[in-house]
Amino acid sequence: MANTRAAQRYAKAILDLSKEKSMLAEVNNDMRLIANTLEQNKELRNVLQSPVVKPSVKQSILKEIFKEVNEISSKAFDVLLENNRINILSIVVDRFIYLYDELNNIKVAKVTTVEALTPEMEQRVLSKVKELTGSQVTLINKIDTSIIGGFILRVGDLQYDASVLGKLNTLRKKFNNQAYA
Repeated sequence: MANTRAAQRYAKAILDLSKEKSMLAEVNNDMRLIANTLEQNKELRNVLQSPVVKPSVKQSILKEIFKEVNEISSKAFDVLLENNRINILSIVVDRFIYLYDELNNIKVAKVTTVEALTPEMEQRVLSKVKELTGSQVTLINKIDTSIIGGFILRVGDLQYDASVLGKLNTLRKKFNNQAYA
């Protein structure tokens, strides 16, 4: 809980500074790049979490991997390292992206499917969610073969389950609730 609060404060500070310097879009792109890199690279996450790895080594790794990021994003690494908070980098990045999307009225639609959506399907989902929410929409497609077929759409706190697994679970509950002879 304390890490989440600290991450929120760091994310807000980065957001405020990038707004002040008129670099909000650039920093947002950096944060999305950092989030994707951390998500895809378990070894990097482990190095950043490790108390054994010296902060100077962590700093040189981050500077090398993210040498293309702008000054604000680079300074964020330095501040987190100085304050021994680099272990919450992924939370800070996620909170920044959330705050950025909230500031710009962008909704995140998470679609879980058995296989990747085609570009046409992505456009159909985007336009439908945009029509329903009245907001800009960012689409995240998660692949999960356990849903058997169909899809699960989640936008904010709302979820629509049109998966085969969801239908089977609903049917199972109905059978369990009925008193059959």
